[in-house]
Amino acid sequence: MEFQIQTYIIGFIAIILTIYYYITKKLNYWKNLGVPGPKPVPIFGNFTKLFLKKLTVGQVIQNIYTKWKHEAFVGVYKGHSPQLIINDLDLIKTILIKDFDTFNGRGVAVNEDIDPLTANIVNIDGHRWKFIRAKLTPIFTTGKLKHMIELMVECADHFEIYLSNQLKKSNVIDCREVAAKFTTDVIGSCAFGINMNALSNDESEFRKIGRKLFESNFYTMGKRLLREITPWLFTSLKISLMDSKISKFFINTINETIDVRKNNNIIRNDLIDLFINIKKTENNNEIQFTDSLMTAQAFVFFAAGFETSSTLISMSLYELAIEPKVQEKLRSEIIGTLKNNDGKLSYDVINKTLRKDPPVSTLIRRACRSYKIPETNTTIEKGTNVNIPVYAIHHDPSYYPSPEKFDPERFTDSAKAQRHPMTLLAFGDGPKNCIGLRFAGYQFKLGIIKILKNYRVKPSKSTVVPYEIDKGSVILTPKNGIHLVFEPL
Repeated sequence: MEFQIQTYIIGFIAIILTIYYYITKKLNYWKNLGVPGPKPVPIFGNFTKLFLKKLTVGQVIQNIYTKWKHEAFVGVYKGHSPQLIINDLDLIKTILIKDFDTFNGRGVAVNEDIDPLTANIVNIDGHRWKFIRAKLTPIFTTGKLKHMIELMVECADHFEIYLSNQLKKSNVIDCREVAAKFTTDVIGSCAFGINMNALSNDESEFRKIGRKLFESNFYTMGKRLLREITPWLFTSLKISLMDSKISKFFINTINETIDVRKNNNIIRNDLIDLFINIKKTENNNEIQFTDSLMTAQAFVFFAAGFETSSTLISMSLYELAIEPKVQEKLRSEIIGTLKNNDGKLSYDVINKTLRKDPPVSTLIRRACRSYKIPETNTTIEKGTNVNIPVYAIHHDPSYYPSPEKFDPERFTDSAKAQRHPMTLLAFGDGPKNCIGLRFAGYQFKLGIIKILKNYRVKPSKSTVVPYEIDKGSVILTPKNGIHLVFEPL
């Protein structure tokens, strides 16, 4: 009996030592390569405050970036997974553009059998990504977008009426919610030819799904973190990130819409028509464009089209409410443009907002082969993620003095000419930049025009300055929304 107890104790100690050895070996990866960086801790690596929801991923990386800014790149660990934070702007440009073929993945674990909608253009890599990107790009050309402008304007007119009716109830508006309703209707009309009724119907199914997709809770955050830290475990456990009801809703909606188009010979030159044309030539395609793969692309355009754009609109309104002089200058520009009817409202407000409040705080790229960093002795192994610290760069005072200030002079032609092109990365850069950039720009401008030509926006009693970032949100957004006073002009 005594011998058995000793055997168990020795076995237990051996297991503990093995685990300890494995942990310390993994967490010495960058040190052994001579790559500088902060000391990690077991389990959490360098992201303890992210796991505990004390900081967002952008803030964690910003802290590391600020302390190690003198280094071209910094070795960190997300859990026990080694990553490189790239500080040097020239190296960022090389990774995103020149050597894109090496860094063409985002390192997202896609569990298609469990979550079919995750196999979208944002997540997938390799040949399937190239095929889908090439097939979807035509819908966002200047010519195609012109066909969508009338549909956007129609949604914007409904938005104008909706705001007027809301102000009969209260002069304080939840900007996040009304902007999300507007962008939901725009993406529904322009991309899918569907009247989503988010503005006219508080019980709109699409708006309900939009809220659910970006819910911030401990359970969903834990699953996302597991996917990032140990993708092999996430995949092997067959964990689902998405509610099966959402998947079924989108699959059924897209299939029904396509059937209606085919049966009634309806042509709208939108995303659904593009899908139908791709399916017609499926036998000639190198990649099989299955129904689930098609629906995954529709889903990501819905999710990105309404959420990031609505965040951009609401954050812009917040910044304009805090800076009334900038608001008045923009309003004068809007009124002047509408009088001249030349449609050339500048993108400066978009750039100002995306610089200070970028929805996506970091860009991830994964090496698909080993890569020796130019002019160094460091080699990035195949499968290693590199992290482009967007939020940190956008708030670096050496690029943007007084970075927390919403300054309209930062994006004059002369000011932009003096900065490195990689100092503004809200939509990414290179071949894998945001495919819907111009669509988002048109949508944003129409929403802002409808508001500022009719109302002056001001902080309300519940407006927090500076705002507190929602630590559990996937994208950068204020905690508890943005509630502003709308004062009719």
